[in-house]
Amino acid sequence: MNRRQFDHSLFSAFVLSAGTLWSELNVQAENGSAARRDGTEISQEEMNAVYEEVKTPFKYGIVVDQLGGYLVDCPGIFRKDGKWYMSFISQTQKFGYETFLAQSSDLLKWEFLGPLMTFRKEGWDAWQAAAYPALIDTQWGGNCEMQPFQNKYWYTYLGGHKKGYEPDPLSMGVAWTDDPAKPGELVRYEQNPIMAPSDADARWFEKRTLYKSNVIWDRDRTLGKQFVMYYNGKQPSGVERIGMAVSDDMLHWERFGADPVIDNQRGISGDPQVVKIGDLWVMFYFGAFWKPKAFDTFAVSRDLVHWTKWTGPDLIAPTEPWDVTYAHKPWMIKHDGIVYHFYCAVGDRGRTIALATSKKI
Repeated sequence: MNRRQFDHSLFSAFVLSAGTLWSELNVQAENGSAARRDGTEISQEEMNAVYEEVKTPFKYGIVVDQLGGYLVDCPGIFRKDGKWYMSFISQTQKFGYETFLAQSSDLLKWEFLGPLMTFRKEGWDAWQAAAYPALIDTQWGGNCEMQPFQNKYWYTYLGGHKKGYEPDPLSMGVAWTDDPAKPGELVRYEQNPIMAPSDADARWFEKRTLYKSNVIWDRDRTLGKQFVMYYNGKQPSGVERIGMAVSDDMLHWERFGADPVIDNQRGISGDPQVVKIGDLWVMFYFGAFWKPKAFDTFAVSRDLVHWTKWTGPDLIAPTEPWDVTYAHKPWMIKHDGIVYHFYCAVGDRGRTIALATSKKI
């Protein structure tokens, strides 16, 4: 090949490469324009604004310690008749999850009231009954009340028939009460479980176990149904991701979409809680093992389906002796201008429920 032929070949290769690059850039630009046109994207400025609104840099400390020597976990906060209530679960390695209720007048000091769900010793949920309050007002800074549907106050719960700490498989049930301010056994739906990892329509990421769920009441029926559930499911490899389901009656649920809505590829993404801040939906959730230890973070959506994950500073992370192992599993509210961030703290005091706030109190 002479020099002219070499130069011509080099020039042709350059043109081909540049053309390919230009074509790829055009495709990317078109895809970006389509994403902008569909209205689901969340700008970095909006993400930053949400972070500034919800961040809780001040750790108040432990608010619910071990119950009778048992570990406590998974707070769910709501309000009724001017008082605050917390459902939480207690666990032992020997047996399993049960659910209890506490009461407070100031969100700081909590009084134990009694059980909500206890062991039954038979059935699909004999030794696991971890319940989570449903249909709580999602408006950020709102009344934080549980909203009744068909004159019932609803819970979803994970259940299982094996003893121990979260033994697979765990399935999902639904239960209710006439008065969420009173302890006593919740009424369990007789056709539970409502969802199970063995279901024919169980998706690839939830075929081993179903975990904590959060159900919101979307009165706009954005997805065609009035109730939307978020929950983390585990696949056989052990990775946990957050998926969706929808319902019109709280009893019959349809899985929504083929894939998870929050996926960090490894470790755990779990325990979602969804609120609405202005026009944006915000999902608080915890991460573990795709970064060091366990921590709380969030994602933002316009349509309840497409979520933009926050990649900035954690909302809470291990820093103190009492949460040095894990600081995770959020329940967050805003009341009287202060953000209260309840979470499960694991450290030198065992597994407890702790609080962080947006202002020092």
